[in-house]
Formats: sequence, C-alpha cells, structure tokens
Amino acid sequence: MNKNYYAVIMAGGVGSRFWPMSTEQFPKQFHDMLGTGSTLIQKTVGRFEKIIPAENILIATNKKYENLVLEQLPKISSKQLLLEPAMRNTAPCILYSAFKIHHENPDGIMVIAPSDHWIEDEPEFLKNIKTAFDFSAENDALLTLGIQPTSPNTGYGYIQFADSENELKKVKKFTEKPNLEIAKQFLESGDYLWNAGIFVWSAKSILKAFKTHLPEMYALFSNGEKNYNTVLENQFIETNYGFSENISIDFGIMEKAGNVFVLPVNFKWNDLGTWSSLHKELKKDSNQNATLGGEVIYIDSSNNIVKTQSKKRVVIQGLNDYIVVEKDDVILICPKDKEQDIKQITSAVKNEFGKDFV
Repeated sequence: MNKNYYAVIMAGGVGSRFWPMSTEQFPKQFHDMLGTGSTLIQKTVGRFEKIIPAENILIATNKKYENLVLEQLPKISSKQLLLEPAMRNTAPCILYSAFKIHHENPDGIMVIAPSDHWIEDEPEFLKNIKTAFDFSAENDALLTLGIQPTSPNTGYGYIQFADSENELKKVKKFTEKPNLEIAKQFLESGDYLWNAGIFVWSAKSILKAFKTHLPEMYALFSNGEKNYNTVLENQFIETNYGFSENISIDFGIMEKAGNVFVLPVNFKWNDLGTWSSLHKELKKDSNQNATLGGEVIYIDSSNNIVKTQSKKRVVIQGLNDYIVVEKDDVILICPKDKEQDIKQITSAVKNEFGKDFV
C-alpha cells in the first residue's frame, strides 16, 4: 500500500434527523442502520482499509465519542483520533487533519469522507479514489467526487462542471439544496452532479488553500505546528479549537478556490441523511414496507419504515407513508413528508422530557 495515502473520516455529527435511534450520546454512525452486522463507521473504515494503510486512517470526532470509536474500531489507536472539543463544522477539523498529516508526511494525499454514507460497488468506489489520489499527487488541485444524479433530489447540493474530454472536470459552480423546479433544470442540463461531500487533495494543497481563503483559521492552527503528533497536541487543540470559525469546507474553501475539480462517479451512493433515505436501501415487502428489528404484520398499509426492538411484534393497519420508530421508552410516529421536522421535534422533546431523551 502507498504510505502517502491517508483517510480522514468525519464522525462527529449527531444525526438528529434519525431521532430517536440517533441521539447526542449515541449518534447514527455508531449504529448498524442497515442491519448488516456492522455499524456505519465500521463499514466506512473497512472500505478504506483496502487501499490505505490502517495506521493512516484518522477519525475526526467529538471528544465525547472517543470511547465509542475505540470500542467499535479496535485497530484504531488513540493517536489516530482527532478529538474536537467543540462543534465547529467541517472546515476546522479538515484543517486540523491537514496540519497533522503534513507534519508527519509532507507528501501526504488525503481523502476526506463522512462516516455514515452507504456505498454500493466498493471496487468502483476504490478505483475512483485511486484516480483522485493519482491526480492530486501530480496537481495543486482540490478535488471532489460528484455523483451522477438519478432524480431531481432536493436534499443534496449540486456541482456544475465545465464540459471537457478529460476524466476530471473543472468545477464552475456549487449550488446548495435547490427547490424541485431548479433541481429538474439541473438534471435536464446534463452538467450537474450531486455533491457527495467526499474530497481528495494533497495536504500541502489544502493548507495553501486555507492560508489564502481562511487566513485567520490557518494562523490559529499553524500556531500549534510544533505540537502535532506529540503529547502536546491534545492540549493545544483543547485550548484553541473553540476559537475557530464555525464554517463548512464548502463555504470556506471550495466555493472560493479557483483550482477545484470534480470526478464524476457512477457507484450507487446514499448519504443516509433521513429515515426515507434509509427506507430506499432496505429490503421491502410487496407494498414497499420496510422493517428493522421486530416482526410486523402490515394490513392495508404501504411505503412505511418501521424500526422496533428485536423480536417486538407489531401490527400496522391503514398506515401509508409513515415512519414508526421505537427505541427503549420512546416512540416516534411521523409522516414521511414531515421528516425534515424531526430535527425540530427533538427540541420539543428536550424541553418536555429532558435532554436524556435526545
């Protein structure tokens, strides 16, 4: 395996749209959401272990999830953890990881990936990552993977690319989640891709981009350069991380930089952001009902997703397009077309029942 290859797996999110299964104390990336026998983060690490040395896989997560990560990933050592003392979106943790990798290996090439995505056809995915690594090793470029859209999905951001015969395309524009009419226009135009939030670049290229486009953040983290990969690293991060701007890599760097490229890819992908997105990937009965955990009898019911405790027997009658989730002493019953409200529902739950339930 190439010693210059690194992976940074972002695993600090709460996944509040998967409440009540995903909670602040036990987020979705640490659950076996698809019933495969492996949690999402375990699947993600296993995927990258096929092409990246195990010791070069870093996990960026909130410090309160340190024990969860070490329990679920026994091959990962404490020195491979980037423990965030505060929630600060994706840009700060990516800059932190870039400094850490560059300090260890100035020729390091990084892939940045969320811990909770579902990817089918792993050989194709890994081939795409290898293509991206090769390009990034030879070019001062910031590269992202773009998924060929299969529908006018309004839940994803979009990437417009400049047409060329090259495999990698120059990015013209990033667009945040559009409305349905605009998403349909994007699909018809043929030059838009879904933004998967998977990035590849050399450590030196992304550091250069931060120095140019987020100079204050760059200065903050560069003050600790002598501390990275030493016993002083955690203390430096604990003291300084909270002062970094709360901004995503998309807003902070990708939408500003002029050397951004996209690799159009064809593997089947799902960001597993909502119960409906999970429903798409689960085995379903003839009426499109998906069951996780228990045993359910569906009568005059269709297109539901029901998650209950193991061996729980449930009867659903006359229910269509619903999410039904039971976890311990909490039950959620919500129309699928209202699932974006689940994030707000958790605020009401916290106020009424207490923070232990979210």
